[in-house]
Amino acid sequence: MSIAQDGDELVRPEVDAALVALDQAQRAAIGEGVFVFSSYRSYATQSSIYQGFVNQYGQAEADTTSARPGHSEHQTGLAVDVVGTSGVARLNVAFSTTPSGQWLAANAWQHGFVVRYPNGLEGITGYEYEPWHLRFVGVELATAMTQSGAQTLEEHLGLPAAPNYG
Repeated sequence: MSIAQDGDELVRPEVDAALVALDQAQRAAIGEGVFVFSSYRSYATQSSIYQGFVNQYGQAEADTTSARPGHSEHQTGLAVDVVGTSGVARLNVAFSTTPSGQWLAANAWQHGFVVRYPNGLEGITGYEYEPWHLRFVGVELATAMTQSGAQTLEEHLGLPAAPNYG
C-alpha cells in the first residue's frame, strides 16, 4: 500500500484502491494526505491488543475501546485507522478538529468509507468515538447512508446495537 507509514499495512485490494483515491482527493483539497497506521490484524494480534486493554482498564472498559478477538473490523481487511500526513492527533478524538479529520468526516463517503464509530452514538456502535477509524463499505452503501442521514451501519441496515458478545 502506497499510503501506509511503514509500508506493510494490509487491506483488501478494493480498499487499497479506494484509499489511494481518498489520499489523492484529500491532498488536492487541503494539501495534506492520509496515512494508514493500522489495518488488517490477525486473530493473535487482536488478542494481544484487546488483552492489553483488559489488563489496563478491565474488561467492561476494554469492550468500549477495543473489539474482542474474532469481532474486530480490522480482522476483515475492510477497516483502517488513519491520521493526516501531519501526524497531528493520532489516536486522539482531537483528530476530528484537524483539517484531515474534518475533510474525512465530510468526504470519505465519496470513496466508499464511513467513520465507523461516530461521536455520541456509542450506545449504537458499542464503541467510543473514533474519528480515525474508517470502514470501507463501498461507494454505493456509503452514498446511501449519507443521503439517508444514517451515521452508523446499524441505523442504516436496521440492526440492533452492537457489539453483541452474547
